[in-house]
Parts: sequence; structure tokens; C-alpha cells
Amino acid sequence: MRGLFLLCLALPIICWPQTDTFSVMTYNLRQYALTDRDGGGTPDDPKPEKERLAVTALIVKERPDVLTVQEMGDARVFTQFRDELRAAGLDYPYAELLERGRREINLAVLSRFPILSVQHRTNEWYSIGEAKVPVARGFLDVELQVNPKYRFRLLAAHLKSKVYSPLGQTEMRRNEARLLNKVVRGILDEHPDINLLVAGDFNDDYSSAPLREVGGRRGGELTDLRPTDSAGDVWTYFYGAVDGYSRFDYFFASKGMLPELVREQTRVVRDPLTQEASDHRPVIAVFRTTDQNGF
Repeated sequence: MRGLFLLCLALPIICWPQTDTFSVMTYNLRQYALTDRDGGGTPDDPKPEKERLAVTALIVKERPDVLTVQEMGDARVFTQFRDELRAAGLDYPYAELLERGRREINLAVLSRFPILSVQHRTNEWYSIGEAKVPVARGFLDVELQVNPKYRFRLLAAHLKSKVYSPLGQTEMRRNEARLLNKVVRGILDEHPDINLLVAGDFNDDYSSAPLREVGGRRGGELTDLRPTDSAGDVWTYFYGAVDGYSRFDYFFASKGMLPELVREQTRVVRDPLTQEASDHRPVIAVFRTTDQNGF
């Protein structure tokens, strides 16, 4: 990023880092939480130190301006996570945690830019047969002010995993994806040219029914940014049990935000540390701070 300086406004005082571009990272941290790792029956075991250090090192190396994460722990663990980043030299003054009852599956966002508004979606339900099912993790929804003239809306999600469910894990994920795009349609109907970025772990391949729903099969069309790493690979998730590589982590952008995309800097992180940190790789999208469509 070039031309770094600070622009400060008074009452209240807000200092924006002034750059030509800004970056957003999405990252599934793999149970950055207290869980029962030792089989003792009590969920009191933190993510192993080696993994935590690798996570911190990766994020600090990339230094995203906005970081959205999946599988974050409760408020206490989230505070520890922010403290570890700060101690390593990366401070995020603005943050939001979306807790959903279970201490290990939360969504969060950390930002160098002010968070203007928070509209988390925590009351989305769908039906499968006789069952009425909630979107387990909810949808994190925040608006961020990059500078006095540029803002964007971030909608983050972590869709149903591929873990077995008697209701059908694929059908559950498809319904969650449909509801996610329903939120997108509502936003775009109200603000067609809005800078909207949809990010997260969607737990399925791009050709799947759930991903077609996210992209806007019923309207509310979004563009998959499809980042690659330095070797040209797109995979973001490694399943060791079958030596399988998949792309589960995505960025989708609205037509209002797409013109600002810096495609050559948008990427999947390729780094040996990813093997120690998580079963997912971080994905980074980079955008210019000049709005091409108005807001």
C-alpha cells in the first residue's frame, strides 16, 4: 500500500489510515476456542500454542486491514486473540463478535476502520419436512468506513459443515445459502450500487447447489472473486483423512464493489505456516479506496 498517512476528523476524533488500497482477509481458524481436546469431559482446552502462534504469525505477516474469522471462541477467547495480535504488532481498534450459544463456532470481524453499523442476522429459520431449523451460526453484518468518502458492507457467514445430520447436511447448507442470498437481495433491492462484500467458509464446492444459491440463482447476483495462490492453486481447505483439497472459503462482490477490485493482489495465502495454523488457508481480497459507482 502506498502513500500512508493519517487523516483525522474531530468530534469525535477518527484517524483514517490513508492508502490507495485496502485488504480484507477471511480465515477459518479451526476451533480457536476452549473445547474438550483431551477427552476429559470438560471444554477447557485452548487451541494448542503452536497452532495459535502460527495463526498469529500468518495474520501479522499479511497485515489485512479488515479480518473476518470463523470458528472463534467466546468473548474471553476473542479478547485473548486480539491481545495476541496486538502484542505481535497488529492492533485492530474496532471489532465485533457474533456469539451463537456454542463457544467454538462464532463469527467475528476485526478492523482498522470504524464500524458504522451492526445488523447481525440471528433469527433466520428454514424448514425441512416437519423440522424448523435455525441458521446455526447466523450471519455477521457490518458496515465499515474506509475513509470519509468510501465505505462498504461486509456480510460474513459460516455455512453448515459436511458433518452428518439426519436432516441432510447438504440440504441444510443449501437452505442456509438461500437465506444468505435472501439477505443479499434485500440489501441490493434497497441500495443497488452498494459496495457489498460477502465472505466466509461456505463448506462446499463452487459447482454445488449451495454455492449457486450464494451467487444469486434467485436474483441478488454476486461475482465470485476466485483468488489463486502464487502457484495458481485455488484450494483453501485440506481434509487430511482422504488427502483431499477443496475450495470452501470465498469472497463474493456486488457489482457496486467489483470495479474497485485489485485482482492481481487478491489471493489465497500460500505459506508453510498454514499447515500448522488451521485446516483452512486464509484468503485476501484487495480493493481501491476510490468509489467508481457512488454510494
